[in-house]
Amino acid sequence: MTLATADSPLSTPTSNPPPLALGDASSRAVAALVARHGEAQRAVIQAGVDRVAARWSAADGDAAAFEAFCTKHFVAAPAERTRLLARIEGALEQITGHLYEMRRTLRRHHDLRGDEFEGVDDILAQFDPSPDLSEQLYRQKLAHLALLNFSRPTLDERLRDGPSWSPEQWAATRVAHQFGPRIPAELSDRARKNAFESGKFVSDFHVPVGGVIDANGKRWFEANRRLIAHWLVREEIKAGYGDADGIHKQRALTWVMARHIDGTIPTRVMNGEETRDWNPETNTVAGGDPGELLGLVRYEHWIRNFHMAQAFDPLYPDEPSAIARKFALEREMPETEVEKLMVDLLESPVRKDIAAFMTKKLGRKLEPFDIYFDDIVEAKPAAELNAAVKARFADLKDFERKLPIVLRELGFSAEDADFLGTHIRVEFSKGAGHAMRPELTGYAAWLRTSSLEKEIGWDGFDTAMHELGHNLEQLCSTYFVARPALRGVPNTACTEAFAFLYQSLAKRVIGVESAAEADRQFAVDAVATMLAACQIAGPSLLELRAWRWLYANPKATASELRTAVLQIADDLWKTYFERDFGPDPYRILAAYQHMIAYPLYLPDYTLGHMMSHQIRSYLRGKDLAAETKRITSLGCLTPDLWMRKAVGSPVSPSPLARDAAEGLKVLRSA
Repeated sequence: MTLATADSPLSTPTSNPPPLALGDASSRAVAALVARHGEAQRAVIQAGVDRVAARWSAADGDAAAFEAFCTKHFVAAPAERTRLLARIEGALEQITGHLYEMRRTLRRHHDLRGDEFEGVDDILAQFDPSPDLSEQLYRQKLAHLALLNFSRPTLDERLRDGPSWSPEQWAATRVAHQFGPRIPAELSDRARKNAFESGKFVSDFHVPVGGVIDANGKRWFEANRRLIAHWLVREEIKAGYGDADGIHKQRALTWVMARHIDGTIPTRVMNGEETRDWNPETNTVAGGDPGELLGLVRYEHWIRNFHMAQAFDPLYPDEPSAIARKFALEREMPETEVEKLMVDLLESPVRKDIAAFMTKKLGRKLEPFDIYFDDIVEAKPAAELNAAVKARFADLKDFERKLPIVLRELGFSAEDADFLGTHIRVEFSKGAGHAMRPELTGYAAWLRTSSLEKEIGWDGFDTAMHELGHNLEQLCSTYFVARPALRGVPNTACTEAFAFLYQSLAKRVIGVESAAEADRQFAVDAVATMLAACQIAGPSLLELRAWRWLYANPKATASELRTAVLQIADDLWKTYFERDFGPDPYRILAAYQHMIAYPLYLPDYTLGHMMSHQIRSYLRGKDLAAETKRITSLGCLTPDLWMRKAVGSPVSPSPLARDAAEGLKVLRSA
């Protein structure tokens, strides 16, 4: 499989006219407004006029038009500013909400299994009903109206001053921040196409494993079995703990993962043409030459994502890199703070004790794939878990029908269980699973998960419970937050917290884990969550450092990027994992496909584990359902403020490390 050479980075886009020189017009507008509203308003007036001037172009009118716009549309009276905010907030809710639902519908058949229409679904999925929306918001003056009257506080200002703001002040901030730079339509088109192609590469990357043999020559899968990398390869590695001689299966699958990481999967294997034995450790087919290898396609996609980010960099002078935008604008947590949280987690002394516990439990030295181990008490065979799922839910539609019952069992009131449970649509995903929120009241949330051919299966159900946590957050933060501009949660780590929280209840829901064992289960979950958080912290740091390397080496080739990624994987492994898990020939920290489909997303999983456990720890002895509703209805604040309001403390790995240490004592005394 090959991919065309990545495009060169774009220079600063020039299809939109540059800002006009508006110095004199700005001064006249400020003077006129100060004369009308008083000297006390000067600072607010000056800031608003400056924000408009920074984004005003010839397409919006000449200097006289700029001056007239500012003097006419500046709103000084507090009551009138409140009315203006409500008007703009409501307009944005309708614009973004309906466009979101349109795009979801257009992508529907591309994202789901069944009723595929080859060639057609891809075109529909790439269709954008508003390719130049950001520009039209300026040309039609809605963006200018908002920026003239509402400030855009920096992240430092939001962190410093946000705790004292009213809901109205937060709404005004969120409204103003919806108007970013003016993105040329052709750049939006290119970005959309690139994102689609990266996502399609990942969702289509199912490795045929029917011919995989372990070191003893044994095949473990039926002939037509395919596993999406990295997700289902990882899940099958985890399932190996419940199989007799499963360690041989685990080693073979980890070599499959390694071949995926460095691009050395034989092309005939990947294309499904090879029926002979494939030994991924030696990378031989039928004991001989594997033939053509897959090559650099993964890293070519990564390079293209980087070049796409470079094309946007000049448009964001305050956040001139994808890294800066991800942390300051999306995650709303300083980069250095997030990195420190992950490093502190990996340096927790309890990790050494957990490794000793795992070594004793497994009866052998730990190996690299043991970073995926999370069944602390017992590893139930996959067949048993599959049977338990099938006994409770015949298929995904049966799961959808029973959601109100499931939510009642988890403590939701009849009213909330019926409302939330009937506002979730469950569907088969081509990929590993995802959740989609409603952007407007009146719409449902969408839960997508994979499944076995004729049943959900444990892997599909475990993913479904993760996505259910997302859906509950999405519905509560849409329907139970009064202000449209504050709907949602601060960043994806906050929604991941609830996804992990409800995923931890999966075995309880299918009746293989008693809710009466709450204390012991909390101990188990604390240790398992510590393992999961550390496991994903490694790839999170790898991706962050790989992007830093790209910005330091902007002309790098895909081959050079692959070399750098493998080296970073080696360095991180030696620093944080080798002591407990031994040397890693696989470069397992580089496996995650999120790095291609969702650039710089991985730290949200690490943060999500920390935050999920903080919330779980806080919820001990409290009403799970009521607290879920309360916390997810706090609104879109900064993550720090959101967590302080949710559980009374900022994001920290300390509660997780503390509870994991206490959990080990409980497990050792059993």
